[in-house]
Amino acid sequence: MAKTARTVINSVWRYWKRRWRGAVAAPLLLLFSTQRGMPQSMSQGEKIPEGPQRPEINWTYRWREDWSVLADTALRKDPFDPLKYIRFGADPKTYLSLGATIRERFESVSLILPPVLQHNSYLLDRAQLHADLHLGPYVRIFTQLVDARAPGKAVIGPPDQDRFDLEQAFLEVTIPAGTGAFDFTVGRQEPQFDLQRFADIRDGPNVRQPFNSVALGYSIRKWLITAFYSQPLETLDQKAFDDVSSSHFTMSGARLERSGLGGGKLSVFAAQLRNDDAFYLSAQGPERRNLLDIRYAGRLNGWDWDGEGMIQRGHVGAKDIRAWSAGGLFGYTWVNWRWMPRLGFQFDAASGTHDPKSGVTGTFNPLFPSGFYELLSGYPGYANFIHLKLAGMVHPIRTLSAMATGGLLWRETTADAVYSLPAIPVIGTAGAGSPYSGAYGQIRLDWAICAHLAAALDGEYFAHSESLRQKGAGDGAFIGAELRFGF
Repeated sequence: MAKTARTVINSVWRYWKRRWRGAVAAPLLLLFSTQRGMPQSMSQGEKIPEGPQRPEINWTYRWREDWSVLADTALRKDPFDPLKYIRFGADPKTYLSLGATIRERFESVSLILPPVLQHNSYLLDRAQLHADLHLGPYVRIFTQLVDARAPGKAVIGPPDQDRFDLEQAFLEVTIPAGTGAFDFTVGRQEPQFDLQRFADIRDGPNVRQPFNSVALGYSIRKWLITAFYSQPLETLDQKAFDDVSSSHFTMSGARLERSGLGGGKLSVFAAQLRNDDAFYLSAQGPERRNLLDIRYAGRLNGWDWDGEGMIQRGHVGAKDIRAWSAGGLFGYTWVNWRWMPRLGFQFDAASGTHDPKSGVTGTFNPLFPSGFYELLSGYPGYANFIHLKLAGMVHPIRTLSAMATGGLLWRETTADAVYSLPAIPVIGTAGAGSPYSGAYGQIRLDWAICAHLAAALDGEYFAHSESLRQKGAGDGAFIGAELRFGF
């Protein structure tokens, strides 16, 4: 055992010596090749290797990785492979895979949106360790621990800090059925969401959003149907392993998915959100919010698209819910051009409450919204707003993407407030001010340095409307720098 550990450590050291030199040289190579006019985009004539291939780290969903291909010793070329595939017995599908993710993120915020007054620079530290046990081809147990801290942050909330807790622990059983298969999952899990407009595992902040849930799915060819019952986890951060969920806050429903439709995938999602202690500007009390969501996304011949709409009905306390939202991403990539430029357009709209004194609340509930989908600073929130955005992206080298965006914001109705994420109203804005809320610009860089290391840099600037400035809002900036290591 000691000999094996020394072998792994020595291999890791040699690997990182080589990779560190590459990481330092890459920016210089990028600068030189750009000046000399060398093409850096992916080669169009590059052949795709045949046969089983090594998987890559899935930075969003580590539980979706499949390292069973390492049963083929010819594919074991990485110093971490002795940890990624530990075989038990004669069955190559019975194995243990170990992994870790360490993220260090610096953020500086100067945005002012009453009641949130942010002038703060701080770190977000997050370390995750997981074990993925496969007992043959049909049974697996996945467990993940997390330690997330926010040194230097002035106001620490549930998305910021969770010191040493159980992030995931679930059992998955697959049962073949003819040409299809049933899939049963129970335990604590971060579900796989799609674009993450309305349901996100909250990777932008420091503490992700798991669910204690049970789900049963059936897949056959291009169809997938899943029924589920879940309780979102509440972060307490008072002691280790203290996160809890409750039957007073649940989401349950079903999802139908059909892939291979004109280059895209169609999904229909129906669910009920139950919150026994809901509070909104125009309504409070027990909430029963019924959801119907339809989404169609895909890509074909350089075009990509993602359109989604949701209707919400039900009640909060004594008031009926009549809310809606719609969003779309559309773009075109010139795949044969140098740097593979992409030009994209995004629009979003979500309803607000038009008459707070009536028996109807129209404020859209964004459920578990994503900061990545709009902006990492948390403004705007996905409620009572109209959002238009233009984006351009290039790939100076294969592993580097650079994006620049600009957006405009309005309120769907001035009778309701301006919101920041997730659904925090800006004080004094309900029933006052103009529909226009402001504008912003953003620049983002994402760099896959090597198989185990990734970096990102994000800069945003906001210019609020005059009516928001009169309510105490101030223009501001957001800077985020991130480095991730994983195996």
